[in-house]
Amino acid sequence: QAQLVESGGGLVQAGGSLRLSCVASGMTFSRYAMSWYRQAPGKQRNLVGTISTGGSTNYADSVKGRFTISRDNAESTVFLQMNSLKPEDTAVYYCHAQYSVATLNYWGQGTQVTVSS
Repeated sequence: QAQLVESGGGLVQAGGSLRLSCVASGMTFSRYAMSWYRQAPGKQRNLVGTISTGGSTNYADSVKGRFTISRDNAESTVFLQMNSLKPEDTAVYYCHAQYSVATLNYWGQGTQVTVSS
């Protein structure tokens, strides 16, 4: 059974940093492109960024230059380093795994990030 478990969220002041982790199990992690999404109260879930199986990354314009996605295939973990946080970054952050060949995808349970002004 595939599972994704996020951790590392919390409360931080504007301008601060957080590092989120997502640990995968029950799947061959290296075969999946991994993404981070976020959802603020009353809003749609939006893509934050993606890291491919080969390690290439792309980011939403709103976080480009501030956030960095990385992965450690040996530990089946994807990270989201968040710097220069802004109040508008406040959301529940979710990790997502996508295996395009099989059209398989999985979601984590989410971790809350709150940025105070």
